[in-house]
Amino acid sequence: MPSAPTESIGDERLFAALNRRFDVVSTIVEIGGKRFEILRPFSADDLISEAEFNRDERLPYWAEFWPSSIALAQRLVSESGQGRSLLEFGCGTGLVATVAASVGFDVTATDYYADALEFAQLNALRNRAAISATRHVDWRDFPEDLGRFDVVVASDVLYERPNAAFVAAAFAATLKPNGLGILADPQRQNAAAFPVECRRRGLEIAGTAAIQIEHSAKRQFIDLYELRKA
Repeated sequence: MPSAPTESIGDERLFAALNRRFDVVSTIVEIGGKRFEILRPFSADDLISEAEFNRDERLPYWAEFWPSSIALAQRLVSESGQGRSLLEFGCGTGLVATVAASVGFDVTATDYYADALEFAQLNALRNRAAISATRHVDWRDFPEDLGRFDVVVASDVLYERPNAAFVAAAFAATLKPNGLGILADPQRQNAAAFPVECRRRGLEIAGTAAIQIEHSAKRQFIDLYELRKA
């Protein structure tokens, strides 16, 4: 069975605490010519809680390594992060937040799972970066005090039909007037509603692109939506 890497860079106590609670494995991914090591639980299926699902249909999607996050991270390395703030919705284990922090963004990472936020913090530290803040966020009860950001991003968050409206509202609430929003989606059927929901909330799709990602011996096309205030 895979095990955690022997070398640890960053907060040893956080790594030790997570390693006691999870079967931690390492994934290496190259972004912008640089190798990033991302730690995550070995099996998301092992984390499924019947009680949590019965309460609010919660599933541990955060623990998977999604190709959309690779596409979004690749897009962000072309941005200058110095002096700019970035907010991520659904940070999962933190690849995108880690890459964004590594190129100079002041990063706030959010997720529905507290465990995801801990892994995101650990992975940033492990790759000699730092996430400025983390926050538990439920799109269905969106906080009013997150503030506004220069860049707002999310990857593979349209997996449920209602999410198009929730995510569009979250972008509209947190983008600065001249800010940039970027959403990466693996051409899910539910994504068709996203541009419509954005327009309803005063956002426009400023650009789209489809890029091919190869991960785990599979190829997948990922759509990138760039959003601006209308």
